[in-house]
Amino acid sequence: MVPPSEHPTDEGKLYLCAVKDAFSGRIVGYSIDFRMKAGLAANALNSAVARREDVAGCIVHSDRGSQFRAESFTHALDQHHLIGSMGQVGAARDNAAMESFFALLQKNVLNRQRWHTREELCIAIFT
Repeated sequence: MVPPSEHPTDEGKLYLCAVKDAFSGRIVGYSIDFRMKAGLAANALNSAVARREDVAGCIVHSDRGSQFRAESFTHALDQHHLIGSMGQVGAARDNAAMESFFALLQKNVLNRQRWHTREELCIAIFT
């Protein structure tokens, strides 16, 4: 997980936080909101857990963003018996898989047109 990505619309910004399964290479959970709050990361994690059966003991890797150190996120880790892991400062390779996802999203969806509403962009990201 990397800090939520920020995407502009005519109504204002939209933020996306996603969880990628390193084994399958799939996005297994996400959260979208118009505010950048710590709960965005916790909601993405809870979304991923809801799509998987047994996650206890899985490692959740993130960068050192404040949302991944927030009480709501660490509580979600504990609640689901997940192991939190944070990358080293300045170690870009630690988050390469998620950065790659966001780069593809930017190229294939976000940069294709101007987004007038947050709902319009949210639907485009979801589909």
